[in-house]
Amino acid sequence: MKQRVYLSFSEKTVREPLIWKLGHEFDVVTNIRTAEVREHMGLVGLEIEGKTEVVEAAVKWLEDQGVHVDPIEQNIIEG
Repeated sequence: MKQRVYLSFSEKTVREPLIWKLGHEFDVVTNIRTAEVREHMGLVGLEIEGKTEVVEAAVKWLEDQGVHVDPIEQNIIEG
């Protein structure tokens, strides 16, 4: 499965290497498609690819870290 999401980082989370940690905590491949990062906020367009249940757990983990996750409508779903 490949899921595309927008990640919104707050002032609290923008300095944390959460995308790096995501790739180490979960068996997923991450691909940054777009990003705008400033001192007090960040917005990242990210593809997350892996087994469906692992991608879902990874997205939940991001939310638990304080990142706002919005799915991008044109997700590509692969087996």
